[in-house]
Amino acid sequence: MTTTTTTLPLGKALNAGLRRAMEDDPKVLLMGEDIGQLGGVFRITEGLQKDFGTHRVIDTPLAESGILGTAIGLAMRGFRPVCEIQFDGFIYPAFDQIVSQVAKLHYRTGGNVKVPITIRVPYGGGIGAIEHHSESPEGYFAQTAGLRVVTCGNAADAHLMIRQAIACDDPVLFFEPKRRYWEKGAVDLDAGANTFPLHKARTVVSGNDATLLAYGPLVTTAVQAATVAAEEGTSLEVIDLRSLSPLDMDTIEASVRKTGRLIVTHEAPVFLGVGAEIAARVTERCFYHLESPVLRVGGFTLPYPPAKLEEFYLPDVDRILDAVDRSIAA
Repeated sequence: MTTTTTTLPLGKALNAGLRRAMEDDPKVLLMGEDIGQLGGVFRITEGLQKDFGTHRVIDTPLAESGILGTAIGLAMRGFRPVCEIQFDGFIYPAFDQIVSQVAKLHYRTGGNVKVPITIRVPYGGGIGAIEHHSESPEGYFAQTAGLRVVTCGNAADAHLMIRQAIACDDPVLFFEPKRRYWEKGAVDLDAGANTFPLHKARTVVSGNDATLLAYGPLVTTAVQAATVAAEEGTSLEVIDLRSLSPLDMDTIEASVRKTGRLIVTHEAPVFLGVGAEIAARVTERCFYHLESPVLRVGGFTLPYPPAKLEEFYLPDVDRILDAVDRSIAA
């Protein structure tokens, strides 16, 4: 079997993955604000309405609650709607639909009704945007039972994971690191849906001195930190979490038992964030293997700042390596 591997920006890889999903299943349709003729504000759906028609790539009113409410009805009738939330901070009008209806319908009906909805959310900072355009709300949804929450960190995963999310019979929140849309990587356009499990973490750099766990936009930053650390004689193991709910604790535990140290980094505030849950679980399961406390590097507990201040808010290589130094010195 031949493969078609090409180099694509993450955003174009998502576009190719959406196209493949629509080709594979006529019940897949896209919904969102300006996703049709415009192709979305980030052009992720560019060209899809032209090729698949307005009945499958639907420009919706500016009403996130209405988008999700309509998607619920479509899903109950056998369709697989893919909803785009234009920016992370715009998801809150749809919050009630997602946590009260989407997350609960399968359980409420005793498993008789499936809601295979994929909710695409460009998230995170780093693009110099204004208020409500740079938030990281993934923790709200990871804490909600009945939802699967995933995020890609590179082009190959973007192409594979969006197809897997759409094919999943459960509702999936698909968080896309918007500042990485233009970063290129090798993508196997013929990769099968079972190439790598949707909810499995991936070790992207092997190391022995400490484990560095990241997801989404900070995977690239974590790899950069590991490169700098290696030049200084410190061997970091970098894990791309990929799935926030469910968590792949087996991969995390195996790494921590090897290195004895764990630093978790994400753009969202560390207070009650995904890193807090991981720290608690690792402490419970790996207590006697830890050489130092689990540390977290993330956003500060305040609203996302103006664009000119975001470089001080977002975790960077220096902040991550400072935590590594503190972990090893403990």
